[in-house]
Amino acid sequence: MALLLLQLAVLGAALVAAALVLISIVAFITASKMPALHQHEEEKFFLNAKGQKETLPSIWDSPTKQLSVVVPSYNEEKRLPVMMDEALGYLEKRQKYGSDKVRVITLVKNRGKGGAIRMGVFSSRGEKILMADADGATKFPDVEKLEKGLKDLQPWPNQMAIACGSRAHLEKESIAQRSYFRTLLMYGFHFLVWFLCVKGIRDTQCGFKLFTREAASRTFSSLHIERWAFDVELLYIAQFFKIPIAEIAVNWTEIEGSKLVPFWSWLQMGKDLLFIRLRYLTGAWRLEQTRKMN
Repeated sequence: MALLLLQLAVLGAALVAAALVLISIVAFITASKMPALHQHEEEKFFLNAKGQKETLPSIWDSPTKQLSVVVPSYNEEKRLPVMMDEALGYLEKRQKYGSDKVRVITLVKNRGKGGAIRMGVFSSRGEKILMADADGATKFPDVEKLEKGLKDLQPWPNQMAIACGSRAHLEKESIAQRSYFRTLLMYGFHFLVWFLCVKGIRDTQCGFKLFTREAASRTFSSLHIERWAFDVELLYIAQFFKIPIAEIAVNWTEIEGSKLVPFWSWLQMGKDLLFIRLRYLTGAWRLEQTRKMN
């Protein structure tokens, strides 16, 4: 009996190893190269207040503003206006802006959330760049908490630092409101993030993150994932380059209208996490110095 159990254990280990090798080969073969940082001709311009075309700036230019806010939006006609009213109301109190306070970049094709944010980041003018979700789930004045988090990280190596908004402090409350199945998915995802990609950050998926201009340039120019799991790769890249990261608790409220389908979205993100790790391990993806947009 003991011999049979030993043989089964060896067989099981061999099958797991074979499966891992097979998955690694698939991850390597199917790995796409770095997504092209190419802008379509229509994406190089925005319309100013007079309806005239103006050329968008580049993140590799010198900053001309203190803060840029990048808000990805796709079919957000119901939630975006509320978020924008709150954000602009807050920013107007901090500093008066001219007619160029809002710029709309219309993408020729759907690049995914990560791809849309990257295009916005690459056209930003701020010394600091904030990414914020269109649903307004995080209260915009909490940007002050992120700014303090960045300041506390000083001195910044090569002027690079990141402050991540976090909902980890709300985890117990959210568990009480979720089904057991969704709670299990959440814990499974958190484990995979910790085990495969990012250590020390409890909430990688909060869409409220503040970057120094140099940190945004370095991380987004190395990003491969353009869909929902892009946050994880972004922080993986930041930790690889030893960019200091602060995780800051923010006020957060769940807003109806999420485009995530719980089971399938988590399954897709789980696959993305595994492939992120395997593709970097096998050398299919390599982290290089900052690339400029073509």
